[in-house]
Amino acid sequence: MSMALQGSLLDVADHPELRTLTTGLQRTVLTRGAWVDYRPGWLGGAEELFDQLHRVVPWHAERREMYERMVDVPRLLKFYGEGETLPHPVLAEARDQLSRHYGPELGEPFVTAGMCLYRDGRDSVAWHGDRIGRAKNLDTMVAILSVGSARSLMLRPRGGGESIGFSLGHGDLVVMGGSCQRTWDHCIPKTAKAVGPRISIQFRPRGVR
Repeated sequence: MSMALQGSLLDVADHPELRTLTTGLQRTVLTRGAWVDYRPGWLGGAEELFDQLHRVVPWHAERREMYERMVDVPRLLKFYGEGETLPHPVLAEARDQLSRHYGPELGEPFVTAGMCLYRDGRDSVAWHGDRIGRAKNLDTMVAILSVGSARSLMLRPRGGGESIGFSLGHGDLVVMGGSCQRTWDHCIPKTAKAVGPRISIQFRPRGVR
C-alpha cells in the first residue's frame, strides 16, 4: 500500500512519546449519563508511530453482512486481545497510563487494543455504539488514540438528535465514558475532501467490543 501522509506542523517530537495526560484534558458532559474526554496532541512523534504501525501491523480486510448481502468493511482492521504483545512499546505505555488515570472511575484496566486503518476519505465507520459484551447493559469506557491525518469523530444521541464532533489525528486522544456506548452513537463519516490515511487505536476493558 502506498499512502501519502501530511504531518502536523505542531508535532516536533523526533520519536513517539506520551505527554502529560491531564494537561489540556477537556471533559464534555453529554446527556443520559454519558461524557467524552478530549486530549489533543497527547502523543508526540505521532507520524513516526503511524509509519511503523502501517508497516508492521498485519492489516486485513473483512466482509460483513449488511442489508441481507455481504459487503466490504470500508477500512482495514487488526485486533490485539488481552495478553497479546502490542506492535509498539508506546502503545503499552499508553494503555497503562490510561488504566492508571481512569482506573478509579472505570474500576478496571484497559486490556485490549483494536486498530483501524482508514486509507482515505472513502473509508469510514457507520453510526454505532460498542455494545457487544458487557457494554450493552453496563457503563464502560473506550479510549481512542489517533495517528495520521485528522478525521472527524461524530457523536449523537442514540435514536437521533443533535451531533457533536471532534477532530482526531496527529496523536489526539478521545475517551468515551459513562453510558456513552449505550445511549449515544459515534461514527467516522466519509468525506470527499483530499485526506491522508489515519490509524485509530481503541483501548477497551475486558469483555467490551
